[in-house]
Amino acid sequence: MFLTRLGYRSKMVITGDITQVDLPREQRSGLVAVSEVLEEVENVEFVRFARRDVVRNDLVQKIVQAYENHAESQAPELRPAEGRRQERRPA
Repeated sequence: MFLTRLGYRSKMVITGDITQVDLPREQRSGLVAVSEVLEEVENVEFVRFARRDVVRNDLVQKIVQAYENHAESQAPELRPAEGRRQERRPA
């Protein structure tokens, strides 16, 4: 695991989008797992963006909202797998 390679006075940044995981349903996303396992570890921070953070284009915000609405209307077993999401703006 590359997280164990962190040296003194260094930082690691991991990026990803848990809503865009393309793995088979039975295969767990490492990105989701790391966020659950390390959520409470001191000096480990997570920044989660919300729909309001999509600034490329107003139409993109509407598209993201439409997909979220559609996912919420699906039976639980058909919904995309997601980790715990919290809306938090970067510092």
